[in-house]
Amino acid sequence: MASIVIIQGHPDSAGGHYCHALAVAYQDAAEAAGHQVRHIDVAGLDFPWLKNAADFESGDPPPAIRQAQQAIEAADHLVFLYPLWLGDMPAILKAFLEQTFRPGFVTEPGQDMGSFGPRRLKGRSARLIVTMGMPALFYRLIYRAHSVKSFRRNILRFCGFKPVRTTLISASMGGDKGRAQWLEKMKHLGRACR
Repeated sequence: MASIVIIQGHPDSAGGHYCHALAVAYQDAAEAAGHQVRHIDVAGLDFPWLKNAADFESGDPPPAIRQAQQAIEAADHLVFLYPLWLGDMPAILKAFLEQTFRPGFVTEPGQDMGSFGPRRLKGRSARLIVTMGMPALFYRLIYRAHSVKSFRRNILRFCGFKPVRTTLISASMGGDKGRAQWLEKMKHLGRACR
């Protein structure tokens, strides 16, 4: 049994989007397989956006972020779901990551973020599930999946997550049949904790 945290990065907290359906399919299958699952809906959290280096380096995280950090610390596996907006993650998800993955959480207390010292989140795995309007192959070949590569390398691997796997979903292709196939794929990933 694994401990999984699903981080819903869709900026609409009202739900009803494909990202939300994918998260539910993953979570239901993971729980049915005996895994413990916590869900963080970033759009529903109350936190300010960081505006200077001093706040990032030494400010106290707000309560909603501290709770997210506790859930992440207790997790074996993280799943991030979000739509591709302007070629990248939605701004609210980036703001959440900046608040959450800060010195003293990612690094040992007092250790500089730029150092090559140990990372406190080492030993956890992650999966990025990104929906987009364009064909995923087009995003990979033409745009080189630049924002996803940056997220994997510059945030998650930097913080100690390994392996970090990626699932890119062309939400506008395949119609209802294609969407149903992706929901089944989410169930498979949830059962396997991948």
